[in-house]
Order: sequence, then C-alpha cells, then structure tokens
Amino acid sequence: MAEMLHEGKFEYLQSGEGQPIIFLHGLMGTLSNFRAQVDHFGALNYQVTVPLLPLYTMPLATTSVTSLTKFLKSFVDHKGYKKVVLAGNSLGGHIALMFQKLYPELVAGIVLAGSSGLYESAMGNSYPRRGDRNYIADRIRDVFHVKEVATEELIDNVFAIVNDRTKAIKTLAISKSAIRHNMAEDLPGFQVPSCIIWGRQDAVTPPDVAEKFHELLLNSELHWLDECGHAAMMERPTEFNTILEGWLERNKIKA
Repeated sequence: MAEMLHEGKFEYLQSGEGQPIIFLHGLMGTLSNFRAQVDHFGALNYQVTVPLLPLYTMPLATTSVTSLTKFLKSFVDHKGYKKVVLAGNSLGGHIALMFQKLYPELVAGIVLAGSSGLYESAMGNSYPRRGDRNYIADRIRDVFHVKEVATEELIDNVFAIVNDRTKAIKTLAISKSAIRHNMAEDLPGFQVPSCIIWGRQDAVTPPDVAEKFHELLLNSELHWLDECGHAAMMERPTEFNTILEGWLERNKIKA
C-alpha cells in the first residue's frame, strides 16, 4: 500500500521493497500521475517512489532542468539508493536523462514516456492565456488521446498554476531551460538500458521523437501504445505496466 511521506524537503509517495524505481512527473504533473505504477510495482520486488519535484519552490535564478536533476540526486542520497531505475514522463524523462549524464554510476535503467530533451517544442515557448478556464481545459484535453484522463481536478490544478504569476514565470523558466538542454549529443554515449514507451497519438512529443530517442539511445527498446497520447502511464496503465515489467525482467533489473 502506497504511503505519502514527508522528510525534510522531500515529499513523496512510496510503496514496496526491493530494487528502487523512481517515477518522475512532468511540468504540470503530480504524484497521482503514477498511481497505477506505484500500486503495481510496489506489489512486486521493487521499492517505488514518486518524489514531488520542487518546480515552484526553487529560486527563480536557479529554476532549471539542472537544478531539478541535482534535487533528484539529493533525494537518491537521502534514500541511500545505490542503483536506481528512473522512469519519467515529459519533463521527468528529461531529468532522468540529465541524471544519467551527471551521475551514470547511480543508474540501473531509464524509462521514457513522452520525454522532452530532443524536441524543442515539447516544453513550449509560450504560456496559455490566464483566466480562461475553458481554454485551459481544451488545451489539457489535447494532451491526452484518452480524454477521460483530463479530470476536472486535473484541470483545476493546471488552471491554478497558470493563474499564479510566480508559478507561471517559473514554468516558463523551466520550459526555456529544457529547450537549452537538448540531449541529442549526449545520448549516443549512454550505455544504460533504456525503455521507450510512447503513445502513437502523442501530439506534444510526436512519434518521430520516440524514434529519434530509439536511434540515439543505443541500448534501447521502443514500445508503442495505440490510442494513446502524451501520458502513456495514465492513459494505458495496464499496457504500460506490462511493457515495463517485461523490460525489467529481460534486463534482470531486480534487487
């Protein structure tokens, strides 16, 4: 059973015991995005954690992909993990890749779903207009092929972010940082096993982005999910979990 833990600057979901898997949410994401994965893998031979990334609490001058990666390193140190699997959606995937670049000795495997890091438009270079909830709701639904994933609660959360001036500024700062930190030149040097799980209907990071990741990550598998958009772990959780479980087993990533 997953529990929410607060320890110093860290707030995170945790479930299970064994080989650590850290799931990393995206720019507009929350811990609940990975609820299906926490429950599934926590019941197997894994300790699953989903840390809340400090997207809006870092000083503006240091709000960047690199700072978020260093925060993740401090979380890994806090937990005492020696080797982790990093599974990230959107910005979370980008942080996983940056972590591999900076701390390769700590990474047992990387899982990417709708990741930024290659595609310059993935994080956006503009911000939705504020105050118009219907407009925001439509933009959020566009992210998903399975529209029911865009719950009213999710829409309310994003609407609150875009109407908070400080959060809006920091969101733009992270987006611009993500565009600056293109990983194309780094990826061919990564030896770590990588699993790419992508929605064929992803309109944010289109399918050709997944193919480019697969080309550049030499030790990678690419798996497609049909009738699925940008958040495969939310839209097709059962299929996502089956693919990930099989990949972990093939690569003997166990405690």
